[in-house]
Amino acid sequence: MSHALLTPDKARALFRESSDPGAFATTAGFSLGYAQANLIALDRKYAFDFLLFAQRNPKPCPILGVLEPGQVNSELLAGGDIRTDIPAYRVFRDGELVEEVADATGYWTPGTVAFLIGCSFTFEQALLDANVPVAHIEQGRNVPMYLTDIDCVPAGAFSGKMVVSMRPIPASQVSDAVRVTSRYPAVHGAPVHVGDPAAIGISDLGAPDFGDAVDIAPGTIPVFWACGVTPQSIVMNSRPDLAICHSPGKMLVTDVRDSFYQVP
Repeated sequence: MSHALLTPDKARALFRESSDPGAFATTAGFSLGYAQANLIALDRKYAFDFLLFAQRNPKPCPILGVLEPGQVNSELLAGGDIRTDIPAYRVFRDGELVEEVADATGYWTPGTVAFLIGCSFTFEQALLDANVPVAHIEQGRNVPMYLTDIDCVPAGAFSGKMVVSMRPIPASQVSDAVRVTSRYPAVHGAPVHVGDPAAIGISDLGAPDFGDAVDIAPGTIPVFWACGVTPQSIVMNSRPDLAICHSPGKMLVTDVRDSFYQVP
């Protein structure tokens, strides 16, 4: 069966059964019509500070859900397990990436609080429906993501720079891309920048900090959206003792329809 036709529970089961964090290049295109989410999980002592950070930075960190300490599922993944149902997890200790695993159960404690953050993969079907091409889907690659020089608003223990995702859009359709994605504020909404990457501190579009470079067709303009990998930039800067995150581009496929997050 095509990955696009998998129900979210079937997609999560596929990820849960794999022991290889490299088995899936990306979840873009899985379970079309269903929202995807980023993950950051922290000890409860950091939970209020991170929630405040997200509230102050809603473009890169739109919160879709927060699990109770030790809780491993919710209405976003009914019957699932947040520790196993993402294709790959990144484990940070004191801000350093120490391991990438297919199962994060061994790092979970009764005090672990999981935050689920909106993902721009959620609005990609809407872009396609509006005949706006999405290069990384067409090219079978992960979306390119870049660390910028845009400061997030600090909160408590957390501070750092914004990460953005980039999609090259035909010049005549940039306004369409802005219009379509602005209707999805819970999954990053409208772009934060259009055009010159150097203006936001990106020196080379061919060398993303996360994900894969994509071929940029003549006549297209790079368009940048705030990205849910931003918490990983914040972790590397702020250095909490332990953080568990999704591997960039490898998301939680939720049970919530994309349309739920669309505003009129």
